[in-house]
Amino acid sequence: MDIVVNLDVMLAKRKMSMTELSEKVGITLANLSILKTGKAKAIRFSTLSAICEALNCQPGDLLEYRSVK
Repeated sequence: MDIVVNLDVMLAKRKMSMTELSEKVGITLANLSILKTGKAKAIRFSTLSAICEALNCQPGDLLEYRSVK
C-alpha cells in the first residue's frame, strides 16, 4: 500500500492511549486498530476530522504517501 498511517506516532507524541482516542472519537478499538496497522482500505473524512481534532494535528500528520517501486 502506498499510503502509510502514522497513528501510532501521533498517539505517542500526544501521550494518548488507543482507548482514550477511541472514547474521544467515538469509534471502536477494533476499527482504530485496523487503521493503525494499515489494514484499512478507506477512512471517512468525518472520522479523519475527529481523530485530527482529538490529537490536535493535521491529516498530513497521520497519512503519508510512499512511492512503491
